[in-house]
Amino acid sequence: MKIAMWSGPRNLSTAMMYSFGARPDCAVTDEPFYAAYLRRTGIHHPMRDEVLADQENDPAKVGAMLAGPNPDGAAHWYQKHMTFHMVDGFPWDWAEDCVHVHLLRHPARVIASYAVKRTEFTLDDIGFEKQVELFDRFPGPVIDSFDVRANPEGALKRLCADIGLSWDPAMLSWSAGGRPEDGIWASHWYGGVHRSTGFAGAEGPLPEVAPEHQTIYEQALEHYNAMR
Repeated sequence: MKIAMWSGPRNLSTAMMYSFGARPDCAVTDEPFYAAYLRRTGIHHPMRDEVLADQENDPAKVGAMLAGPNPDGAAHWYQKHMTFHMVDGFPWDWAEDCVHVHLLRHPARVIASYAVKRTEFTLDDIGFEKQVELFDRFPGPVIDSFDVRANPEGALKRLCADIGLSWDPAMLSWSAGGRPEDGIWASHWYGGVHRSTGFAGAEGPLPEVAPEHQTIYEQALEHYNAMR
């Protein structure tokens, strides 16, 4: 089984990759279209030059890799994808054989977390609008990070049942530190998950949204509510 997990940034997506990667029957891949997205758009992201130097820049070659066999002969292949990476002209044939899952997080939490790492951004950068488009094209289970953190075992059991994957309690914990599959950008973005050995506890009240991000928040909230 190939599992394409779609989300925006700061969305529990790396912890979910570590959760699936803790299964002995599952290979994982970290944001395979990231460098191709940076090359095509010219956008500036933290560690842009390092990402471009380290990862395949040609989206057609990335698509061909994803259409190929599972790494190391693994029974399952979890692919962590950012919705906004899929710009016009990128290939989609690889996705036809995937089971698609859509991971959400409340935009107030996403914006508060993202702004710590990147001070200037747009609605496109946090992926909510693109996620609705992708859901229309590739429908599948929708899972909210709030529910995962509140009850990891219950939420992950339901997700596994929804996609026809056997439950494995190994998904509830992992070793501290990085994974060899981490993108080179992990040193900038993954500090929290590298210190973790499992999902953090339930999230508290929503953070306040800064005035300069209020318009982005209102737009993102509309898309989040539609997906939720």
